[in-house]
Amino acid sequence: MLNRNVDVLEAARESAIGTAGAEIAPESVRHAPATLAETVVQILVELGARHAFGVSGGAMAALWHALSRSALAVRHFRHESGAAFAAVEAHFASDRPVVVFTTTGPGLTNALTGLLAARGEGAKVIVLSAATTAAQRGRWAIQETCGQSMPADLYTAGALFHFATLLESADELPAVARRLANGLSRPGGFVAHLAIPTGLQAGEWRGPLPDLSIGRGEEAPTAETIARCARLLSDGPFAIWLGFGARKASALVRRLAERMGAAVLCSPRAKGIFPEDHPQFVGVTGMGGHGSTFTYMTEGRPRRVLVLGTRLGEPTSFWSPVMVPPDGFIHVDVDPEVPGVAYPTAPTLAVRADASVFLAALLEHLPERAPAEVRFPRPERLQIGPAEAGAVRPEALMVAIQEVVVDRGSAVVLAESGNSFTWASHCLRFNEAGRYRVSTGVGSMGHAGAGVVGAAQGRGGKAVAIIGDGAMLMNNEVNTAVKFDLPAVWIVLNDARYNMCEQGMATLGLSADASIPEVDFAMLARAMGAEGLRVEREAELVPALERAMAASGPFVLDVRIDPTRRAPSQGRNRGLRAQIADAAPRHEVSFPRTV
Repeated sequence: MLNRNVDVLEAARESAIGTAGAEIAPESVRHAPATLAETVVQILVELGARHAFGVSGGAMAALWHALSRSALAVRHFRHESGAAFAAVEAHFASDRPVVVFTTTGPGLTNALTGLLAARGEGAKVIVLSAATTAAQRGRWAIQETCGQSMPADLYTAGALFHFATLLESADELPAVARRLANGLSRPGGFVAHLAIPTGLQAGEWRGPLPDLSIGRGEEAPTAETIARCARLLSDGPFAIWLGFGARKASALVRRLAERMGAAVLCSPRAKGIFPEDHPQFVGVTGMGGHGSTFTYMTEGRPRRVLVLGTRLGEPTSFWSPVMVPPDGFIHVDVDPEVPGVAYPTAPTLAVRADASVFLAALLEHLPERAPAEVRFPRPERLQIGPAEAGAVRPEALMVAIQEVVVDRGSAVVLAESGNSFTWASHCLRFNEAGRYRVSTGVGSMGHAGAGVVGAAQGRGGKAVAIIGDGAMLMNNEVNTAVKFDLPAVWIVLNDARYNMCEQGMATLGLSADASIPEVDFAMLARAMGAEGLRVEREAELVPALERAMAASGPFVLDVRIDPTRRAPSQGRNRGLRAQIADAAPRHEVSFPRTV
C-alpha cells in the first residue's frame, strides 16, 4: 500500500507496484532496458545484501517496485526507525550489509535514530531514500526533500554517514557503486545514504558499471609493532579487555589468554567472546558490570592491559581511574581515532589493526609456555532464595532465562536499554560469541524491541528480546513479525514505570513521576496476531519460557515484575551523581539580613 505521495505513482510505470516481501528468483531480475532504480538494487545484491527493511511511499514508488522484484527479501515495517534498528541486528546476525528504504520527508527523518545506532554499533547498512525531483524543489512540493529543505548532513559524509550523496544524474552511478563497494569492504562498520530523486528512479540505465569485486585488504600492523607488543606483554602480568570489535577473534583471544595466563575482562557488548565460565574470566565492566573487575584491577595489579576492539567509553569503563594499569594500555582498534581518547592521560600504545589480524601475528611472536597458576576473582552472582509469592523478582526471571533460553538453546538474546540491559548484562552468562546483543552508545529505547525482528530474519532462527514495558510501548514491530512469521520472542519486564529512571532519581536524591498505566502485553500481542502469555508468579516462569521458545512464530511473554528490586546500575548512578556534583555551584552565597 502506498501511504505517502500516492499521486507520484503516475510518474512510475503503471505496473510498478509488487508485493512487499515477495522473494523473486534472481533470473527474473534482469530485464532490458533496466531502470536506474533496478540497477541500484542489483548493485546492492552484488555487494552482498539479501534483506531490505523499510516503509513505502509514493515518492519512492519505482524504487520500491525495483526492490520488490529483486532477489532481496523485502520486509515492510510499521515505522522507519523500527526498520533501521532491525537492519542493524540483521547485519550482525547475518554478517551481510542490509538495505533500509524510506520515502521523502518524515520517511527519511523517522529512520535517523536507528541509523545513528547503526553508525555507533558498527553495522553495515545502506539507506535508499527518495528525494524531490530537481524541477520541483523550492516550489513547496509534498514532503519536499533535498539539500535545501533538509539538514545538509543527510547528504554528506559526517557523524551520521560514512558516505552520502543525492544522485543528480544517472552518470554518477558508477562512482557511487565504487564508493559503496570500497566502504563495505573496509573493516568495521559502514553506513551510507543514497538519495534518488523520484524523477530519476524510473529512468533507463544502459551504462557500464565497475567491477564491484575489488576490495581493500585488512590493515596489518608492522612486524616492528608486533614485536614491541610481544616484548611489553611478556614483561609482567597483563589483562585483556575485550570489546565488541573482537567478536570474530574469539578462538585467538582464548589462545592468547591461556598461553600467557592473562585475566580477561569484557565490555557489555563483548559478552561471550571469551567464555564467561572460564576460570580466567574476571567479569563484565561498565553498565550492569561486576565488582570483581574492580577487585582484580586493585588487587591483581596487572602492569598493562591489552584492549581489543572497544572505545572504553562511559558504558564500558565509567572512565574509572581504577581501570588504568601502572604501565598503561596497548589499544588495538580498526579506527585510528579511538585509542587514547577515553583515558587521554593514560600511557597508550595505539595499534591500528583488526583484532584477528593483530592476534594472529602476536601469537607468532610469543613463546609457548605453561603460565603460572593464578586465581582470579570471579564475577559475583546474585543470590536468590525460594520462589516468592507476588510479583516476579527480576533476578528470578534472569535465572529462568539462563536455564531455558541460554543454556538449553542457541537463540540470540537482545537486551533493551534500561533496567533490562543491566539485569541481563549482570546476571546472564554466555560462553560463545554472537549470542548477546546490547546497544551501549546510542542506547535507544525500542532498539531491541524492533531489532529482534531483524535478528530473527537475519539468522533465520529464534531471537529473543528482554525489554521493559516503556520501551515495548515505544517500538516493538510485533505486527511486522506476524506478517512475515518470524520466530521473535519479547520478554517484557512489566512494572508499569520507567524503572531505571525512577530508581536512578531516587538514588540521586531527586524525584519525578516515572509511572505509566499498566498494559496487558499478552492481550496486545494477541490483538496483533502473535501469541501472548502473562506471567504473574515465579513458579510459572520456566513453563512459560519453554512455551515461548517452542513457538514457531512471534511470541510475547508479559512478566509482571517487582518494581522495588534494585537493578545493578550502581556504576551508572555513581557517574551521574559525580556529574551533578561537578555541575553544582561551588561558591557560597550570602544574603542580606532582614532588619
